[in-house]
Amino acid sequence: MTIKSRINIAVTGLNAIDSPGPGVSVIRGLHEAKSFHPVITGLAYEALEPGIYMDGLVNKTYLIPFPTEGIDALRDRLLYIHSREKLDVIIPNFDAELFSFMKLEPELRQLGIHMFLPTFDQFEERQKVNLSAFGKKHGIDVPEGRSVSGHAELSKAVKDLGFPLMVKGRYYEAFAAYNLEQANGYFNTISAKWGLPIVVQQFVKGMELNVTGLGDGNGNMVAAVAMRKQFITDKGKAWAGITINDPQLLDITRKFIASTSWQGAFELEIMKTDKGKCYLMEINPRIPAWIYLAIATGQNIPETLVNLALGNTVTAYNDYEVGKLFIRYSYDMIVDRSRFEQLSVFGEL
Repeated sequence: MTIKSRINIAVTGLNAIDSPGPGVSVIRGLHEAKSFHPVITGLAYEALEPGIYMDGLVNKTYLIPFPTEGIDALRDRLLYIHSREKLDVIIPNFDAELFSFMKLEPELRQLGIHMFLPTFDQFEERQKVNLSAFGKKHGIDVPEGRSVSGHAELSKAVKDLGFPLMVKGRYYEAFAAYNLEQANGYFNTISAKWGLPIVVQQFVKGMELNVTGLGDGNGNMVAAVAMRKQFITDKGKAWAGITINDPQLLDITRKFIASTSWQGAFELEIMKTDKGKCYLMEINPRIPAWIYLAIATGQNIPETLVNLALGNTVTAYNDYEVGKLFIRYSYDMIVDRSRFEQLSVFGEL
């Protein structure tokens, strides 16, 4: 009998609110890995992230500083955690934290901590503010958009693009605006929360589709699963979805990976019009929150990402089960106050 190696994997994104982080689903996939035995270290930003307290999910959790506290604070905290846990791999799951982890990657690698993240050029090129130029460069249809940093620029963009249009934050949140008053209101709301610039994008009506996948950094598609959103929250998040067979989506995904030599996990958000034309709306440079649907259909992307991070040979997935449905739900956990207090006071649980 082959004994599977034990790998200590740290995972962020343990929140599970109405806009959930991917961490819980990523960890569920890691526990189903066939190529190794995972020891999970949770990395949380707040003491009330539900994934901390789910039975059997994480072995130990540490609080880490918010990205706004800077790279030095994150480095110090990770070095402390590594001294206690001997981490092998870290899987960051939030857009806003990726830059800090990318900056620390060479230093962490010297300590034996591995990650499999996009390059700086890949990360910047696919930013929402750069998406129009990205589409032209790589030959992928993208709605026309503008990057705006003030109300005067917003008014000009509105005149150029017309209504309705999408108003988007740099990292999260997007709203459809149907007049200038709405556009200004969303600009204020998003900029107060996520900062500037704001992205204003041409509105495309159609069916909302998503593809999650994995590129090996050499232009090869290691994994890809497409799904259609069945139920969408007021924040635009999929609360239910179903896997679909759409060769057009997979062709776009292959083209994206081959043209960019994408390294790491990703999610493509695509709008398909009633005439069958697909527009790439966003590129998220990390695993999405609905990743467990991909795992359930036969593509364990978190497991494969860990093996790529460690330099292990992987086999590309060729297919997945179509017609598999995910439905998200809320669940009330009862937690002893002492556990919350211990994490809040000592920063680890």
